Amino acid sequence: MQQRDRRRQRGFTYLSLMILLAIIGLVTASSIKLGSVLQRSRAEQELLIIGAAFSDALQSYAEATPSGQPTIPPSLKELLRDPRFPTPRRHLRKIFVDPMTGQAEWGVVYAGEKSGVLSIYSLSSARPVKLSNFPSRFAGFAGMARISDWKFTGGQKSADTDAASTGAPPPSVAPQQRTEENPVEQPAAAEESAAPEPENTESSTTEPSPAPVAEKIYVPLKQDSHQ
Repeated sequence: MQQRDRRRQRGFTYLSLMILLAIIGLVTASSIKLGSVLQRSRAEQELLIIGAAFSDALQSYAEATPSGQPTIPPSLKELLRDPRFPTPRRHLRKIFVDPMTGQAEWGVVYAGEKSGVLSIYSLSSARPVKLSNFPSRFAGFAGMARISDWKFTGGQKSADTDAASTGAPPPSVAPQQRTEENPVEQPAAAEESAAPEPENTESSTTEPSPAPVAEKIYVPLKQDSHQ
């Protein structure tokens, strides 16, 4: 009997140990998966920042283009050193490392055969973790099936960025109201300023001077001789 009880206890202990190991394995796997998802999410966020830098560089190259020349660079090298000017300009600080692949290699969409950079994208074919809530300039990335579908072009600028780059103030309603009221108020003000004041009119009119009044001459009467 004692041996049977010991065997049962050993079996119960072994079973408990197996259950405990299974629970630890599940927790560890979940933690690894969660850590991987968080790492992917951070890498995608970094990719959006780097993509914005590429997009701004392409836009800067296009805006600095002299008249009569192409507005897109032949390759990525021209973004680092623009040779179209006596003093070369730098539109991009460096060719960044793709945070999704860990390499400084990017997919490029060319306008022609290996010439004329239209957009840049990551070479990762993984499914993105981020599927919505993109910045306004990258709103078209929502619902994309692959990371490589995120194409960074030169025209991706938000409204706030365009207003800041041009220096134009945002439109307001008050100036329009004033311009509509001014045509009515200004002539009235002009007429009032041009109209003579009543007091000035009365003072300026000349009246005929009154006729001179004849002075009365008193002649002393002769006294009566009888008196």
